[in-house]
Amino acid sequence: MSENKPQGNVGADSTRLTVRRTIRTSQERLFDAWTQPDQLMRWWGPTGVVCIAAEVDLRVGGQYRIGNRLPNNDLLWIDGEFELIDRPRELIYSWRIGPASRPAERVRVRFMLQGSMTEVIIEHEKILTAEIRDQHQHGWVGCLDGLVKYLSA
Repeated sequence: MSENKPQGNVGADSTRLTVRRTIRTSQERLFDAWTQPDQLMRWWGPTGVVCIAAEVDLRVGGQYRIGNRLPNNDLLWIDGEFELIDRPRELIYSWRIGPASRPAERVRVRFMLQGSMTEVIIEHEKILTAEIRDQHQHGWVGCLDGLVKYLSA
């Protein structure tokens, strides 16, 4: 399996982040790893974070929920709703962390075939602050590291 280093868009626009990684596998394999709870739990989260639960209702309007145990043992829940499902090429979904007191963010994940490899492009938008954007960048880079490791096993 081969990979490229992810790149984050951390310019003046603090409300948007793009992270990329090229992985030696098919679009279908990546799409399934991203959307099937049993697979998602094996790779989700940056180093030190353990995915304790994953629920995915993979249909437009369907909900997802991902539970994370942080290194300090705090629990963090991420949830949202699918807006677009184009298997195996693209997903768009809302993104909320913790209580729904903040406006939902939005995530677009594309799986772009590049010969025998697939580029994963994560575009995370509607982020409230640069600090939150930087936290998301750390999280997405860590998730992609975990995904590469999972698919290499």
